[in-house]
Amino acid sequence: MKTLVVIPTYNERENIEPMIQALLQLPIGIEILVVDDSSPDGTGKIVESIHQKEPRVHLLTRTKKEGLGRAYIAGFQWGIGQGFEAIVEMDADFSHRPQDLVPLLDCLKTHDFAVGSRYVPGGRTVNWGLGRKIISRGGSLYSRIILGFPLNDWTGGFNAWKKHVLEKINLSTVRSNGYSFQIELKYKALRAGCQGKESPIVFEDRRVGQSKMSLKIVLEAFYKVWMMRFQN
Repeated sequence: MKTLVVIPTYNERENIEPMIQALLQLPIGIEILVVDDSSPDGTGKIVESIHQKEPRVHLLTRTKKEGLGRAYIAGFQWGIGQGFEAIVEMDADFSHRPQDLVPLLDCLKTHDFAVGSRYVPGGRTVNWGLGRKIISRGGSLYSRIILGFPLNDWTGGFNAWKKHVLEKINLSTVRSNGYSFQIELKYKALRAGCQGKESPIVFEDRRVGQSKMSLKIVLEAFYKVWMMRFQN
């Protein structure tokens, strides 16, 4: 299955080259698309340099910072246009471990999409404080109750999608952009009748740089879950 890993970046110069190298060393045939929001730290230039030597690595540069959701949608659309059969969402900062990608993709042999899950047997988080654990676990439980589907990890961003699922979702209708973007994608896929499977992952705190999570992003997710529910 022709597979593309989409990695959105903004000021990830310390992480992006090690992440790309780690992914390319996996025993699977993948290509990588870095969607960079014109990072002032030169992240895009690093990726462009890698591309000159490694044709499996691609760069999509956006002119301004418009948020995680818009970056992923741009990457999905690029991948669909290039004929990829499966598309993966993944962070640049090693909070998503490259070694967890192989079992995640294995799930696509039997299911329409796969969720890298911290909250199934074998999944866990590393070096998280109590407050962050409560927000993450609580957000997934909250979404599960309101949206009515038995998924354990709604908010995680390490997911794999078959092309036809993204086409069924109709990316032009996705309104969320922050923390709630992952929830909306999964909800739209499940409502469209697609079958998903959760694959355990270990989620580690980013190695270098600052987290882009904020209270505003979390609060947005809590009210947008209700908007998703009532719109459907």
